[in-house]
Amino acid sequence: MRWALVLLAILAAHYTAWRITSTLNFSSTLASAVSLITLVAEMQLLATAFLQLGFSWLLPDRSSSSLSGAELDGLSCEGFAPSVDILVPTYGEPLSVVERCLLGCLSIKYSNFQVWLLDDGSRPELKQLCKQLGVSYLERAEHRHAKAGNLNNALQHCKGELVAVFDADVVPLQPFLQRVVPCFQDLSLGFVQTPQSYMNADPVIRNLRLEEWLLPDEEAFYRWIEPSREALGAVICAGTSFVMRRSALDSVGGFETATTSEDLATAIRVTAAGYRNRFVPEKLSAGLAPFTLAAMARQRCRWASGTVRILHTTANPLLIAGLSPLQRLAYLEGILHWLNVLPQLALALTPLSLGVLGVTPIVLSANGVLTHALPFYGAQLLLTRWLSGQSRTALLPELYRWIFMFPISVAVVSTLVGRPWRFRVTPKTLARCRSQGPANKILLPLLLLLAMQVVGLLNLLNPALDVVLSTISSATLTITLMWSAVNLFLIAVVIRCCWDRPGLSECPWFAIRFPALLCSQSLISSTTQVEVRLISETGLELNVSGSEASMMLEAETSDLMILIPSWALLPVKVVVHRGTAFGFCWRDLTDHQSVQLKQFLYQRPALWPVRQAPFELYALLILVGRFLIGTREETWFCRSALPQLLPLPFPSDSKRFS
Repeated sequence: MRWALVLLAILAAHYTAWRITSTLNFSSTLASAVSLITLVAEMQLLATAFLQLGFSWLLPDRSSSSLSGAELDGLSCEGFAPSVDILVPTYGEPLSVVERCLLGCLSIKYSNFQVWLLDDGSRPELKQLCKQLGVSYLERAEHRHAKAGNLNNALQHCKGELVAVFDADVVPLQPFLQRVVPCFQDLSLGFVQTPQSYMNADPVIRNLRLEEWLLPDEEAFYRWIEPSREALGAVICAGTSFVMRRSALDSVGGFETATTSEDLATAIRVTAAGYRNRFVPEKLSAGLAPFTLAAMARQRCRWASGTVRILHTTANPLLIAGLSPLQRLAYLEGILHWLNVLPQLALALTPLSLGVLGVTPIVLSANGVLTHALPFYGAQLLLTRWLSGQSRTALLPELYRWIFMFPISVAVVSTLVGRPWRFRVTPKTLARCRSQGPANKILLPLLLLLAMQVVGLLNLLNPALDVVLSTISSATLTITLMWSAVNLFLIAVVIRCCWDRPGLSECPWFAIRFPALLCSQSLISSTTQVEVRLISETGLELNVSGSEASMMLEAETSDLMILIPSWALLPVKVVVHRGTAFGFCWRDLTDHQSVQLKQFLYQRPALWPVRQAPFELYALLILVGRFLIGTREETWFCRSALPQLLPLPFPSDSKRFS
């Protein structure tokens, strides 16, 4: 990795010197202002990017600073089983979602833990659910300080040596505590963070039908950013799927309440108090991504506002005592990341300056572009996928930046001037987050930007302006036209993304292929081998061979059962078929069968794969195709589904179970 960092640093220095000495336009006051704003914005983004690359330099290899699988296997809970309180804060999540989380917590394989549901909505149905499951239920009279206040209230009641926290939509895998708790044999350890994964596609991926081609932003964070932070002793707490030492929490007065990003602020306080922190790079849990684009925008704005708000608290990494210089810099970079939206917005508007204002922000020559700009940006395009551990490419993830640029800019500026966004839970039900039509707060600024881009591009192509354009170089005009055209396409794509894909199911579907047996409940010896393609809490899709498909249609289907090898025999009924593809719903599951199904879907070990970002050029071609085809309703044989791994060992020949 280090040779790549050195190469990028040399190219960046070469490029920066050229930008400062050869590309600025001082022909007028307006031109000077626009040119300098563009330069400052670009340099700020380069500085923060190379700050992260500098942190990566401290990693001898990509995983050496994080606990590897082999190191974790070498740790054991045998003879070391401190008591653990598992805290599940909830406010408004559906009963089924909370139940899924609690069942996952109760299924954790560990000898000494207690599960607490922290209900900030005081719902009787949740109290009854906890009574049925044997979970401790807590509510509070005063609902102050949102999630942080709810967690602090629980600390007054629980006495475990360790505290694990899961959001109410997150389901931990069975070995979660077995993999994390042994780390705390190091008495100086304050907290351990694990990756935050999603079991459903986020709205950007889902609306554009890019489940196979685009990984969420969180992948790069947990596979690149967090390991480098651990090398500095500055792991970022993500608010869920983490474990903290209770004495460390008590030493800093509990969870931080002065910001909605209580997770990051508390991590800074615990680190400043002298405790170490670790990152376990295993996907040991998964939660729900926001269902709609508007809900996702609300979530991102809350993260941005809460993180920037830390600068106004006593957890400010620049001011708090106890951090090393590198730790201060690492935590500060996590805050500056959200401030980058402002220079990003400035650069998004840069191509408009020539077409709308008649001002050239960057003076270019063909030789300068070929010898300075092209090598630097070309190297970034080629190396991004590799530097990020195959978790992202250079261009496709920019869709997230374009979609949320305007709302996050508003949230950041509002927080900087002393008006932070209040805590609002991300909706986890369609009823609470579904609205008619597109997300207007995202769509309207994009439509305005699109109109400006079209006007600017038409002006650049207008023959009547040849006299004006003749005063600038052909390289400047060509790059501006290309930049405007690319921006125009990206804006069109993200505008298309503002319409949420219809037919969304609240239960996630999973792409997992395995052999199974379909049989009659009354005649168990009569079986048909099938291939399961997709599966969820509500049903499954499978393929049947042509001859057996016709026999199935003729047979009595009211007592069909499907045998998932080594796992469960579950009743199903045919809902729809298309050739040899069949859609089934589960039929009258018993409580035991329902638990078996949920264990298979959400709780078994090694469930969530570590995927690699695909080759970007191919992915971009897919994006163009998806954009031209448009939205397709999510229904049978056309579902949004994320992949899962098969349980191991899993038999390849299901006939042995007949």
